[in-house]
Amino acid sequence: MTTPPFAPYAEPFFTPDPDVAARSRIVDFARWAARHRGAEGVEDPTDYQALHRWSITDLEEFWEAVWEYFHIDATTPYEQVLAEETMPGARWFPGATLNYAHHALRNLHPDAPAITALDETGTGYEITGGQLRAQVASVAATLRELGVGQGDRVVGYLPNTPHALIAFLATAGLGAVWSVCGQDYAPQAAADRFAQLEPTVLITADGYLFNGTTHDRRAASLDLAEALPTLKATVLVDHVGLVRPEIRHAGLTVPWEDAATRTEYLTVTPVPFDHPLWVVFSSGTTGLPKGIVHGHGGVLLEHLKILGLHTDLGVGDRLLWYTTTHWMMWNLVVSTLLTGATTCTYDGSPAPVARPDVLWELAARHKVTVFGTSPQYLLAMAKLGIEPSVHDLSAIRAVGCTGSTLPASAYPWVRDHVGSGVQLASTSGGTDVVSAFAGSAPNTPVWAGELSAPNLGVALAAYDDAGRPVVGQVGELVVTRPMPSMPLYFWNDPDGSRYRDTYFTAFPGVWRHGDWITIPSHGSVIVHGRSDATLNRNGVRLGSADIHDIVERLPEITEALVIGAEEPDGGYWMPLFVVLADGVELDDALREKIRAAIRTGASPRHVPDEIRAVQAIPHTKTGKKLEIPVKRLLQGAPVEQVLNPSAVDDPDLVAYFAALGAEHRQLRHPHTVEDVS
Repeated sequence: MTTPPFAPYAEPFFTPDPDVAARSRIVDFARWAARHRGAEGVEDPTDYQALHRWSITDLEEFWEAVWEYFHIDATTPYEQVLAEETMPGARWFPGATLNYAHHALRNLHPDAPAITALDETGTGYEITGGQLRAQVASVAATLRELGVGQGDRVVGYLPNTPHALIAFLATAGLGAVWSVCGQDYAPQAAADRFAQLEPTVLITADGYLFNGTTHDRRAASLDLAEALPTLKATVLVDHVGLVRPEIRHAGLTVPWEDAATRTEYLTVTPVPFDHPLWVVFSSGTTGLPKGIVHGHGGVLLEHLKILGLHTDLGVGDRLLWYTTTHWMMWNLVVSTLLTGATTCTYDGSPAPVARPDVLWELAARHKVTVFGTSPQYLLAMAKLGIEPSVHDLSAIRAVGCTGSTLPASAYPWVRDHVGSGVQLASTSGGTDVVSAFAGSAPNTPVWAGELSAPNLGVALAAYDDAGRPVVGQVGELVVTRPMPSMPLYFWNDPDGSRYRDTYFTAFPGVWRHGDWITIPSHGSVIVHGRSDATLNRNGVRLGSADIHDIVERLPEITEALVIGAEEPDGGYWMPLFVVLADGVELDDALREKIRAAIRTGASPRHVPDEIRAVQAIPHTKTGKKLEIPVKRLLQGAPVEQVLNPSAVDDPDLVAYFAALGAEHRQLRHPHTVEDVS
């Protein structure tokens, strides 16, 4: 192990206003827990660390407090909070029956907006709580008539519009199981996911909007339906106004307009706490994507905690978080409704060429209180010279950010260009738990480049190789006590072996997530990147995210990817690939500038062996850099053994990086590096 390359900041970058923090729901919860649950050590309700200690020490008391504070409405009561504290296999709230959809609809005012539907043209419309309830009831009745019952699967091939949210709630209300992916997935890539589920109904759209272009997905929808032989019906959404295609499978296609406009009374099916709610899929870069199954009750409690307490959402708030339907953030954003707040859907590019600041424009127009995005978006806004503050963003109190490590350089930009009183809340979690392990809250300070603290109920630690917790050193991110939203199981993993091998082999009985982190003495969390992508030069472990942070701050660089590849002769090759800004050439001067920045900002050990300019960096469909697959391609592994090109945002890059690896192996450590174009 090695110490982190950056010394943690001694002083917070942002400290919450005490009066604002005192009015937050998390502080109210702390007071309530001390009064009603005997929570020890939380006498000062603004002391987040004390509340967190109680939440992981008295784990059952904490989650029972969340249940009671948010008035969970169970049809039958639970017998105990945690019947078995094992990982995997923890049994939460046995005996309880409930339904997620009921809780998503119960706090919505019938005449207030529940959903604000937006797109990149700047247009939009609203769906009130009453209208949402009516449409969910109608779609649920349609699905029931199409043969969908408890435990059956309904899948969506849909953009991020209200249709996906309504279809999900209708499915959940029936006790059926939901799964969705965006229409930028090719039909075969979508079928790789959905065919595993043997779905009963497919809900698809005629197309979607992205960067000024309407993408016709009628033929793709037909191909997908044909690849799902278990379908009894297809429901078609006429979203972009294209002529409705003749999608026929098993002889039945239902227009969305017919499915969603019936007059029906909404009834929901009570299901056990751990009944499957949805299946979210891994990126599927190698083999078939993993189907990760989460339950009604675990998602309900976890999302009330993170959205109601950490994000402080409630009636009157509006959340706009850019996401696609195949990213787990879509699942979290849907849960905004649990708090009674308004959720915004968005169809389109986050920064279309015609109006790159459209998300800020929409946030101002609709008085968004929590704005969510990714590090890449914030860095792109800075490099494009976008000035969000030309719009009235006074309603925004927090900017959430997740998907990858948020560099320290982004924090001053948000303060100076969005608002000095805005809390920049960087979070880290995953599809695996469909939530976050660490982030911020209204009563936590923020250190630039760091996550404020582990989330409530998350017994997070950094482990060394021997399985010992370390402070101030790089270690494996682990969770030592169960969370309600940990997967119930993986789909088609009958003996649970794939599930256990994914998280519990390194440290038996402890969740190993696969990230390198440091926990400084002041209790924050620094994420260094994926531990399986760790650079290991001369026995010293280096975080790839630390290098990316430094290089991507440079105005000449749009994006960077560093790889550490072991070679057959015992050597170690550490190239840095950079995407250049428009008009920039990678000459010797820029190479030396990059090396100097890394040497000064990190250490001499972090300086790469060579620097190459490339046209693009490959990502998963959810925007994560493909570090391990690129490493294996550079080492010469056959493409078919490395990844599924359909899981890559630009499949042409797979062959490109494989060719770069072949070139390197032929030249054997060149002294000079030519630009690759």
